[in-house]
Amino acid sequence: MSLNIKFGVSTWLWTSPFNTETLALFSKIKKMGYDVVEIPVEDPALIDVKKVREALSEYDLKPVICGAFGTSRDLTHDDPSFHQVSFKYIESCLDICRDLDAGFLCGPMYSAVGKARPVSSEQKKIEWERAVVNLRKVCGMAAERGLEIALEPLNRFESDLINTTEDVMSLIGDIDHPAAKVLLDSFHMNIEEPDIEKAILLAGDKLIHVQVSENYRGTPGTGQTCWDAYFRGLSAIRYQGTVSIESFTPEIKELAGAVCIWRPLAPSQDSFAEKGLQFLKTWAASANINPANQESIINKLTF
Repeated sequence: MSLNIKFGVSTWLWTSPFNTETLALFSKIKKMGYDVVEIPVEDPALIDVKKVREALSEYDLKPVICGAFGTSRDLTHDDPSFHQVSFKYIESCLDICRDLDAGFLCGPMYSAVGKARPVSSEQKKIEWERAVVNLRKVCGMAAERGLEIALEPLNRFESDLINTTEDVMSLIGDIDHPAAKVLLDSFHMNIEEPDIEKAILLAGDKLIHVQVSENYRGTPGTGQTCWDAYFRGLSAIRYQGTVSIESFTPEIKELAGAVCIWRPLAPSQDSFAEKGLQFLKTWAASANINPANQESIINKLTF
């Protein structure tokens, strides 16, 4: 048995923010063997859709569009003006998805990344309801464009609202809109999920995108991640989407500071992408990536 999936990588691995200059990475990404490029939209004004579309066509890459939800983009904020800022930004991202033939917008769009505080149960209920109401509106915006949204749980240090698959499935249940789907990220799951396989099974057919890196956000295959559990879970739900490497470069200081990367996580970012893809292709072709044979796979790679 093997996984019938596509492989992607985020341009955040090399640079930030995404702009016209970032298109120079597409040739390298294709030569490495990737099928998909993940495009993080920090500032929609920097995205020249026509040029991006041309570059995607030239290098035969499919896009995944990810949102970036800083402090001003918060659908659960007490001040409704933050909601309007978020709607305007999300609408721009959805337009980019539509224009690039990407089927969904993904990210933790329910709240601002880094909003992690002790709050009363009453306040949490208020913010939960805001997320439900506002994301139902977002789902309507997506559906009008023939799109979906993929909501991403974050670890406890980055969000106090949605940390686990159970959390995000409860949120989707309350939103109650067919456009509401799920993105799972192995970095956050390795912190929050007691059972990776069960978490994936819980997401089931709502899971439309998967991001991966190691437990320390490094190259897949070099850390403590239980890849066998991911294989079993994804196989069981017959997942056929993209598995995409998402990590970050320490060279872009603002981005590195936001994700707390204070040292290089690989000999080079190119090495990260190349060796990570080598490992993932071997992993996806095998039904038994247990710790012993994971080490054997790693030993065959030259880092």
